[in-house]
Amino acid sequence: MSQFFHIHPDNPQKRLISQACDIIRKGGLVVYPTDSGYALGCHIGDKAAMDKIRRIRQLDNDHNFTLVCRDLSELSTYAKVNNSVYRAIKAHTPGAYTFILPATKEVPRRLQHAKRKTIGLRIPDNKIALALLEELNEPLMSSTLILPDEDLPMTDPEMIFEQLGKQLDLVIEGGYGGAEPTTVIEYIDDLPEVVRVGLGDPTHFEA
Repeated sequence: MSQFFHIHPDNPQKRLISQACDIIRKGGLVVYPTDSGYALGCHIGDKAAMDKIRRIRQLDNDHNFTLVCRDLSELSTYAKVNNSVYRAIKAHTPGAYTFILPATKEVPRRLQHAKRKTIGLRIPDNKIALALLEELNEPLMSSTLILPDEDLPMTDPEMIFEQLGKQLDLVIEGGYGGAEPTTVIEYIDDLPEVVRVGLGDPTHFEA
């Protein structure tokens, strides 16, 4: 049965954060707030939960999943970056950017782009998301909650619960969500390419 937690956006209740992480560790699929809207999240090693995300969003095998991280200390574990790329990412995190980077062997193959062997990484500027990540002590496998045939993320947690509750284990209500997804930057041969313009200012990465 799906649960619904009201978590304070500025002072997340530790007890509820801990309960949410227990649900994630046990294979649960959760909806949680980020700085760019609500996202679907699950344990990094959970194939069944990832398959649920694919079904909800009707994603194909070429979709880049995102590892949502608490800070840049996790970056080198999951992505191959040189010093200049690292500095560029550091200058714009936490924030509403997703960076697509070459994946390391630590990233399960099912999470990587099937052809390019890349992975999306981001550090959200949201206290609830960061509290979850701190408690988990590892990244969340995530995907923005954009339903099929829609261009923008879902923003109302109560509507999310009403519409998708039977397919979820937990919805975290942390205020009304943003309606714009992240800006996506892909690094190809260490050069940035703006793949999608969203909430983050893309001009920092344009030639």
